[in-house]
Amino acid sequence: MNWKYLSFIICHLSFSAALAQAQTPNAELLRKLNMAEMAINHLYVDSVDENKLVEDAIRGMLEKLDPHSAYSTPKETKQMNEPLQGSFEGIGVQFNMVEDTLLVIQPVVGGPSEKVGILAGDRIVSVNDTAIAGVKMSKEEIMKRLRGKKGTKVHLGIIRRGISDKLTFAVTRDKIPIHTLDAYYLIAPGVGYIRIGSFGATTYEEFMAAADTLEQQAGGKLQHLILDLQDNGGGYLQSAVMIANEFLQRGDLIVYTEGRVATRYDYNAQGNGRFRDNIGVTVLINEYTASAAEIVTGALQDNDRARVVGRRSFGKGLVQRPVDLPDGSMIRLTIAHYYSPSGRCIQKPYTKGDARGYAEDIEKRFKHGELYSADSIHFNDSLKFYTLKEHRTVYGGGGIMPDLFVPLDTMQFTRFHRQLAAKSFIINANLKYVDRYRKELKKNYPNFTYFRDHYVVPKAVIDGIIEEAKKQDITPRDDEELQRTIASLRIQLKALVARDLWDMSEYFCIVNEQNHIVQRALDATLRCASLNDK
Repeated sequence: MNWKYLSFIICHLSFSAALAQAQTPNAELLRKLNMAEMAINHLYVDSVDENKLVEDAIRGMLEKLDPHSAYSTPKETKQMNEPLQGSFEGIGVQFNMVEDTLLVIQPVVGGPSEKVGILAGDRIVSVNDTAIAGVKMSKEEIMKRLRGKKGTKVHLGIIRRGISDKLTFAVTRDKIPIHTLDAYYLIAPGVGYIRIGSFGATTYEEFMAAADTLEQQAGGKLQHLILDLQDNGGGYLQSAVMIANEFLQRGDLIVYTEGRVATRYDYNAQGNGRFRDNIGVTVLINEYTASAAEIVTGALQDNDRARVVGRRSFGKGLVQRPVDLPDGSMIRLTIAHYYSPSGRCIQKPYTKGDARGYAEDIEKRFKHGELYSADSIHFNDSLKFYTLKEHRTVYGGGGIMPDLFVPLDTMQFTRFHRQLAAKSFIINANLKYVDRYRKELKKNYPNFTYFRDHYVVPKAVIDGIIEEAKKQDITPRDDEELQRTIASLRIQLKALVARDLWDMSEYFCIVNEQNHIVQRALDATLRCASLNDK
């Protein structure tokens, strides 16, 4: 059974039935709303934008509901759907802005730019004879000029290091894939690591391809998988269900939805997953893990299939039904709640219409100490639930509580480091360094393993960052703060260089050395493996 189409049919039928029931009793209310719009449009003292008037009315109604029911314009709807749909149409480059110039970080492999010979380090200075460098053009405007319908051509003016003349390339736009997996690599012998950034249309295929690669790299002896869902804000339910299915037995409940009009619907495992019982699993979460990511976490925890490490997740458990409007705009209307297999409502409590209070919930967790100590989290007995197989105690009340709590370390990065990052000193220094020494770096470090073991960030790069910051009166409090900042800068810059020479997997391979949740999970996994060997 195809979950994607089944859930669509169920939602469509439920929504259609709800509309049919509502039409008769609410006819007078709809007439009242229509009369108000007509009166304002035809009688108000000043001219009004009728389209904006209707949009404001829709937004006004939705603002009084839950925090996740929302309206989006046609343009906003298109932009919102692109990351989930898995592709957009454009020239296919990863880029960043350096001193008002677009610098190509990497062309997409097999993409239209790579096919015509555009290289990492190239500067795009014009698009169809319109200058985009040195003219204070916004990043959004530049992206608008680079993107376009598949099959259309765009002429790019390129400045390349070592070549005096401007180069011109004619690029035929094409579909550019958007990857939802941030990284995957063997974090230890027999232990794979996969980080999912969001759940989109291609996430399941990406996940399975990554698992295949890890299995090959482990020589067919992949024994444990660390699934990193930190900072994963969610996405498509179907992708989350398909990934959870890979680890569960036939009939195991993954998640269920239920609402006032929407009757309960269960999503169960089909029993055809590759990792049902032949691999250990650890799931990593933090306070920004939400929605579909919480569904996967709750499913594996409640079925006693995985150990969960980190901090309590965000708590977004509301099911949105997209209502497409004739002009391409859309209403995302909450119609049900998500419940984990043990019966926990994933959604954290909220007050209708209080969007500000809802948005400040994470800040409240900081102030109450929840992110620093598990002892700061208190649950009523009414929020006590039990896992389905081992009958371990788990708690509801919003979000997913980890089995192994890892406190937030506010001392990990100094005040000075945070200031350097906020003012873009670090990223700008890295971009200039890699741009200048890319060929030399590629020659000296032909593969990532050698780079990881031998590369050291030059002292001149770090000194340059500190000197640039000093020009803007950004300085460390004392020598201790300076030395701590330098130590963390070395790891961060090394990870950024690895990203620019290879990709995000290499970036996370290095930066995860500083991630306390990853390291705690790895230690627990290796300890468990050692005990099992004995």
